[in-house]
Amino acid sequence: MPGTRYYGKILGALLGFALMRHPFGLLIGGLLGHALDSGWLQRRKTTASLDADYHQLGVSPEASDIEIEQAWRRLMATHHPDRVVGETEAVRAQAEERARAINTAYDRIMAARRRAD
Repeated sequence: MPGTRYYGKILGALLGFALMRHPFGLLIGGLLGHALDSGWLQRRKTTASLDADYHQLGVSPEASDIEIEQAWRRLMATHHPDRVVGETEAVRAQAEERARAINTAYDRIMAARRRAD
């Protein structure tokens, strides 16, 4: 979760002090470390990749949070690896991959919606 990490701040402050040999380096390094820890320098998801995530769940971008969660639950009930316990290892691996893709799409959509609020 962004904002709960601290090691970027500490390493940034130490490196800033080591490079600048001045207490001002602590401040600059700490601020850069905070920017990294908070995710300020990460690229945001593009609309095209979010559209692919919506397509993965089988819902439209205009769907409500409840509809998205229902689609996620329905797909996970169908493609969960525990549903194919007696099958071959290849079928089980395919179910795990599909479940992982469904969970990733759901997490990305919900994170984007939380950021938009």
